[in-house]
Order: sequence, then structure tokens, then C-alpha cells
Amino acid sequence: MKQTARKSDRTETIRGTVERIIYTNDENHYTVAVIAPEDASRATDEVTVVGTFPELVEGESVICEGRWQDHKKFGRQFAVDTFSTKVPPTLHGLERYLASSLIEGVGPEFARRIVKAFGEQTLDVIEHEPNRLLEVPGIGRGRLRKITASWSRHQSARDVLIFLQGLGISPAYSSRIYRQFGAGTIDLINQNPYRLTDVRGIGFRTADKIAEKMGFDRDSIERARAGVLYTLEELAGEGHTCFPESRLVGRASELLAVGPDRIERAIAEEENEGRVVVDRELPDDPVYLGGLHRAEFVVAQLLRHIASSESELADIDAETAVAWAEKRNRIELDPTQRDAVKAALSQKVTVITGGPGVGKTTIINCIIPILRAKGLRVLLAAPTGRAARRLEETTGTKAQTIHRMLKWNPRSGEFQMNQDEPLEADAVIIDETSMIDITLMRDLLLAVPGTAVLILVGDVDQLPSVGPGNVLRDIIRSEAFPVKRLEQIFRQAKQSPIIRNAHRINHGKMPELQSTPRADREGFYFIERTEPEAVLDTVLELCTDRIPNRFGLDPADDIQVMAPMYRGTAGVDNFNSELRRALNPDAHPEIKRFGRQFAPGDKVMQIRNDYDKDVFNGDIGRVIDVNRVEETITVRFEEQSVDYSFDELDSLQTAYAISVHKSQGSEYPAVVIALTSHHYVMLQRNLLYTAVTRGVRLVVIVGDRKALGRSVSNDRIGRRHTTLAERLADR
Repeated sequence: MKQTARKSDRTETIRGTVERIIYTNDENHYTVAVIAPEDASRATDEVTVVGTFPELVEGESVICEGRWQDHKKFGRQFAVDTFSTKVPPTLHGLERYLASSLIEGVGPEFARRIVKAFGEQTLDVIEHEPNRLLEVPGIGRGRLRKITASWSRHQSARDVLIFLQGLGISPAYSSRIYRQFGAGTIDLINQNPYRLTDVRGIGFRTADKIAEKMGFDRDSIERARAGVLYTLEELAGEGHTCFPESRLVGRASELLAVGPDRIERAIAEEENEGRVVVDRELPDDPVYLGGLHRAEFVVAQLLRHIASSESELADIDAETAVAWAEKRNRIELDPTQRDAVKAALSQKVTVITGGPGVGKTTIINCIIPILRAKGLRVLLAAPTGRAARRLEETTGTKAQTIHRMLKWNPRSGEFQMNQDEPLEADAVIIDETSMIDITLMRDLLLAVPGTAVLILVGDVDQLPSVGPGNVLRDIIRSEAFPVKRLEQIFRQAKQSPIIRNAHRINHGKMPELQSTPRADREGFYFIERTEPEAVLDTVLELCTDRIPNRFGLDPADDIQVMAPMYRGTAGVDNFNSELRRALNPDAHPEIKRFGRQFAPGDKVMQIRNDYDKDVFNGDIGRVIDVNRVEETITVRFEEQSVDYSFDELDSLQTAYAISVHKSQGSEYPAVVIALTSHHYVMLQRNLLYTAVTRGVRLVVIVGDRKALGRSVSNDRIGRRHTTLAERLADR
């Protein structure tokens, strides 16, 4: 039975006394309670209220604003948006209030004694003259300390959450803010509301609106400093590790509508406190967030260290070893492949790059047995779970995600494997290196022992990492290490229209398009549609009918829709909405948080690394349970089930459709790519190339020929401002 709730649009107010608490979540304060209304006309009616209440207690008088909702499982409820409390109006109410386990050291008997001693002044005494509690029989110094400490904690949480509610901050975020800042929240925000940006999920724009509501000076240096950090964070989200100072000043000045001198002062003050770094030894005086500057510096330093250190390769005769591997694997390498294997056996740091079907895996399958025959310890890893599983399947050797290889420790908040506890390896082989951002590369290199061989494998022509940096391209551009680029497509790979067309696209040629789908073969198809509405209708038809029926593929698990942009009729967000409606029409119970809806059966993606849960940006799973009582949902990923509290749901997004960037490192049996002229600013060769190479069995492009032609011809790669190449070249 569907268990969604229908909520009224009309706001109402209910005043009453809390009769009992049915459920409360200590983490986010979500509470289900029953109150007895003061309204004489409703005197015999009990009302079930649901919402976020900080430490609500029985006997307390509350004023709740919200809306009625009819829940098909739990019946009539009052969903509370905001609330306030008042002193219980009767002595009996005071007794219940104190006896409700709110205050440590006060049970029913001591509650009765305290109220008998102080009557209507009871709460004033506890708040302002707590030592007078010693007048109550049985209360000594030890019990008094427990009572005052508990009362202080309760009042602090209550005051903070009501204060935040008054600023228009949602209950979920209010709980998150209080957990981060504690009792000092109110003073901290009154002094500098931009500190709210320290809380995950609260951005500068939200804090800026709150600051304006509080009457904060829009020309204040606090606002300018927060704006500079926000601008740098936005730039990091676009892939930059740094940005020229003059351009940063202009961008932040425009954002904040303040003069450049104010931004320059803000940069200087943030630099003095170490949150940003301005490197005046490099052209254009690039400005970095402090962590990204350190990450670039450490990556350059460690790569040079590994390259210059001794290793166990000295006694390997590369020529003999290659011949042995060819005989063992019953293959014959071409000259470029042979050179790549020799480089990996003679150099400390080697890069192997090339597109699909050019033999990168063949090279890895030669390197591994050679190294192991010499008694060397070899580790294989990739940035994502899917990439690691594919690497393991193609090599027959255990492979892990980089995160698991480095062993995250939730207690310390750090990886266990680091410079103090390095990996036990003589060779580390990393696949899909183009996906690695600068911070993950730093964490990886910190754990690679200086004596180890490092082999970086990846396709440099794909899109760069989602996170900041352009690591693989920068390493190649630095010319500091041997780079072996593979270009020859081998005979078996040439039979795949997907691989053939991927290489055609990468060389600026239009793909060869098939006209008649065959379920027993790999296929590459183009369906011409010029209007976004027609693209949407065709994609829905492909996913719900044509592909599943002709190819026997599951609509959600096997078919991945992609688009270059999130907005618009043919954008990721709208595709998700329409595909969800088509593929999971009877979803229940449904929960909505952070503007997103989730229900059992939904296909979802993790959108940020969560080391504690062991799930990472890009992992795709299915919602298998929504628990309204515990306020959790459970998502089944390929290797595990993970619980999320409702206030953690900003870590997930629906994934029936995803952006091309989010597809990196993954492969899908079928890929459907929407490509229209409305995506004009994103129509780039490396984006289309990346999307096409995600398909294993079937690729279907739906869109107009003009957009396809623009994508193929536009080889402009959006510049990422990074300085890793310069740091590596400066040896």
C-alpha cells in the first residue's frame, strides 16, 4: 500500500501541551509526539505532530505552526514547520515537565518536591538561582551539579535551534549547525553569519541571505572574505586548483557587488590566516585554497622522489622479460606496446595512455607476471568500484579502489596507509588515472613507498577528473616522466562499432552510423531529433520499450542515460524526473529532502566521497527501504547496503540519467546520449568521446546532426588553471 502523505497548503497554528513522545531521533531531533490542544472546541482531541523539535518533553506547552497531512499509514498528522514553547501553565504541568527525563538527577519524586518548594517560580529558580535547589530535601551538591549541567545543555540546544528557525534555516540544517558549533552557535552567527558556510550543505548564497536578514553590512570585510573563499570553492568545483589573482578579484567583485580594493584586502587577510595561498613566483600570481596548494606541492614533490629513488628493477633484463611474457601469454606485442612494457620495467614512474582497444590491458597483463616472477609485490587499483572490478576481471589479479587500498580510518578521519604506514608494494599500477583529482593523487602518493615502481594507466583524451586538477594531463605535459601513447586499434577491437567510432570521434571524424539494430551484436546508432521535447520522448521510448525488448536489457540496471547539461527539457534533471515516473511509478513510501525525492526501487548515485560509509562519488545503487520511524533510507550498492539518515540525503541524487562527467570510470551495457543544440556550450569532442566509451554493447545518440557535428569538430578543451606541470618541470 502506498504510504505517501497528502499535505494541505494552508498554514495553521495549534497550541497545546505535550502529552507523550512517541519517537525522537537524537541525531536530527525529528520527533513524533501527541499534544492536547488548548482550543476548547478540540479539548477531547489529541493531535499527532511530526517535525524537528529540539528536546521536546512531556508536559511542555508548545505553539506549533504547520499544515495538516493525511498519511495513508499513520493517519491524520500535523506537520510542524516552526514552533515555540512556553512555561507549563499549571503546577501539575511543571511536575510532568521536570519528571520527563529532561534533567539528569530529577525523577517524578524530586520533580514533586521541587515544584512544592518553589511553585510557579520553579523554572526561574533553576535558571537564575540554582543553589536554592539545595533547600529541597534530598538534593545535595552532587545532584545539584547534575541538574544544572543538564538544564544548561537543554536550554542551549533549545535556544540555538529556535534562533536558527527564526532565521529561516530548515530543521535539518539547524540540527547540523548545532552539532557543529554547539552552545556557542548564537554568538558565533551574530558576530559573523558567514561562518555558516563551514557547515556542509550551506553555501555562501544562503549565508549571505541570512546575513542580510540580520542587517549585516554588505560591505563588511567578513562578507568579502567569505565571498573570496566561496569563489575559490566554485572554481575548484569547475576543476581549477588555482586562479589568476586579477581574474579572481574581478569575479569576486562582480559576485559581491563591491569594489576590487575590498576583495584585494580580503585575499590578503585570508592569506595571512593560511586559508588561501598566493604564489607570486608563478605567472599571473595564482591564488589557491590552502589545501589545494599543499596538494599540488606534495604531488610534485612525491612524484620526483619516487622517480629518483632506488628500486628492485635493476636486475630485470627488459628485452628478455618481454619475450618471456609474450610466450607465456601467447601473444605478440606490437613495437609500441613492447616499448611501453620495457619502460615500465626500467623506469620508476611510467605513464601509459591511449583509447579503447589499443592494448592497455594487454600491457598490464604482461607487466604483472614479469614483476611477480621476480618476487615483487604488485598492487592494482582504480578510482571507482566499477573500474576496479573491470581491472580485476581483465587481468585476473585482485584490484581495489584507491580508497580501499589506502584504508580509511573513521576514528582518525584519515587514511591508515600514508607516509608513516606505506603500502606493502614494490609496484603500484593505477588504472583510469584521468579520473584522479589532485587531492586523491596526494593521498595515494603519500602511501606509495619511494622504492616502488609507479605505473599510471589512463586515457588522457577523456574528460578530466570531477574534482579539482588535471593530474594525468599535467604529468604528461610536464615531460618529466616517460609517456607511452598507444594508438593502434587491434583487429578484435576494430570489429566493435563503439570502439571504431570512439576513435573516429577522437580524431575529429564523424562516426559511422548503423541503421538496423541487431540484438546479437554491439551497436552504435544515431536517431535524429531536432526539438528537445522529441529527444525526451524518444529517450523514454528507448529506455522503457525498444532497448529492453530488442536487446533483453533491464531498463534501470543496464541502460544509462546521459546528457551534457542538467537543465532544460533534454537535461539530466528532467530526464530523471520523467524516467523515474516511467520506471518506478508505484514507488512508496516516498521521502523528500533537499529538493529531491527518494523511494524504494529508485536508482541513485552517491555524489560525494563518504569514507565512513565506504561509498564514493559516482557509486550507483538502488533504494531498498525507506523507514519513516527511524528516519533512514537504505541503499543497496553492488557490494554493500548503506543506511542514510534523512538529513544525509544531500549526498544522493537520482541516477536514471547522469551527466557525462559523472559517468567516468564506469561502463554500462547500453548508453543513451542526448545531444541537442540547446547543449551548445558543452558540445566538446572529449565530452562526446567520454560518453561513447562508457557503452559496452550499445550506444544510441538521440539529437540533431548539427549538435553531433559541433561535438566532433570542437576539440577545444576547457582550460583548467593548474600548476602541477610547472612544478614537475621545475626540477
